[in-house]
Amino acid sequence: MEELLTLQALARPRSTLQRIFGVSPLTQESSPWYRGALGEIAVGRLLANLGPEWLVLHAVPVGTGTSDIDHVLVGPAGVFTINTKNHSGQPVWVAGRTLMVAGTKTRHLYNGAYEAARGAKLLTAAARFPVKVTGVVVIVEPKSLTIRARPEAVKVVTDAQLLRWLRGFRPVLTGEEVANISAVAVQPGTWHRRPAPRGDQVGLQRNFDALRRLVDQARRRRAAWVLGVPAMVFLTIMNGILHGLGGR
Repeated sequence: MEELLTLQALARPRSTLQRIFGVSPLTQESSPWYRGALGEIAVGRLLANLGPEWLVLHAVPVGTGTSDIDHVLVGPAGVFTINTKNHSGQPVWVAGRTLMVAGTKTRHLYNGAYEAARGAKLLTAAARFPVKVTGVVVIVEPKSLTIRARPEAVKVVTDAQLLRWLRGFRPVLTGEEVANISAVAVQPGTWHRRPAPRGDQVGLQRNFDALRRLVDQARRRRAAWVLGVPAMVFLTIMNGILHGLGGR
């Protein structure tokens, strides 16, 4: 959200005509960040249903820069890092080390595996005992997900499959182990060398919600024009026909 709003602040305001015709307020640069934010929000809401025995963290800053892990889970089934990818309406194909979206190769599997390995290293150092982490790539609302050969280093599921998939694991951590790992996982210093103080989360959410309303409004106006123009043409033709018949 922060990166999205930073980029969006650089966008030129839409003209009155652009607003009337439903031109999106998003720019080419900010649009991928907007889709990503929507995907993470959707998955975050799903994860809220896991139950009190799970620790769920979102947008965990990691390393020394601005990188983050979309979601970190600690529960009886183990520890998971989740990389959320919003590919709504697009076909996704997976085979071994390859994940393709609409025929284009991506680095999703590599990134998911890297995040898991990074998380395991950081949590192991903080907890002072080995912590195994499973990397997961969650595809949000794809048109289809075809898995020809399952990747070895990371799991791939859709958002619709996620909760059922997580609940299908047998417990591998005791309550004490979950508590010990959770205790270090919630510490910002576990993940980032120079953790920044939390900003204005309420203001951030408010600004994102305002932008989302503008995007939704623009989409509705575009849809209205798409449906309305043919209807107007049809009515014009019909009026012409009826007028011609009436003149006979």
